[in-house]
Amino acid sequence: MNYNLIIRAFYSEDADAVTAIYRHHVLTGTATFEEHPPKTEEMLRRLSGLTKTGFPVLVACTSDDEVTGFAYAGPYKARSAYRFTVEDSIYVGPDHKRKGIGRALLMQLISECRQREFKQILAVIGDSDNQGSIGLHSACGFVHVGTANNLGFKFSRWLDVVFMQLSLEV
Repeated sequence: MNYNLIIRAFYSEDADAVTAIYRHHVLTGTATFEEHPPKTEEMLRRLSGLTKTGFPVLVACTSDDEVTGFAYAGPYKARSAYRFTVEDSIYVGPDHKRKGIGRALLMQLISECRQREFKQILAVIGDSDNQGSIGLHSACGFVHVGTANNLGFKFSRWLDVVFMQLSLEV
């Protein structure tokens, strides 16, 4: 990493930067199956809703407070039996890839999830060709638990979903 990285909680003032990062991924990648980028107000509603209900939402910033990535954990499913399982999401800005930001975000997210007494994190990775996300999750202790073939359709092609899981039980 070539600069000081700060991982901190998401603030509403980060919404524009986070939306720009997510917009890039929606329009150019398959990490998300969302096809139309949400507006800033919608991203703020989504992420604020997570924080208000006790889920961690983090941003990575340079020492001059430039947001370079973000991550969050949210409910895996709405049914109460899943209340101790979360699904993670991590997005890094296009100019900041391969600098350790994703790993720093994921490691802090894992720590935050443990503090909140969640028991499992599920990574639902769009596109089995997404070796960056698969490798990141694997390096942080996640294990491959399955692949669903041809589950989403984006950019005129069918995409798999890779499921990876991390137990937070010590």
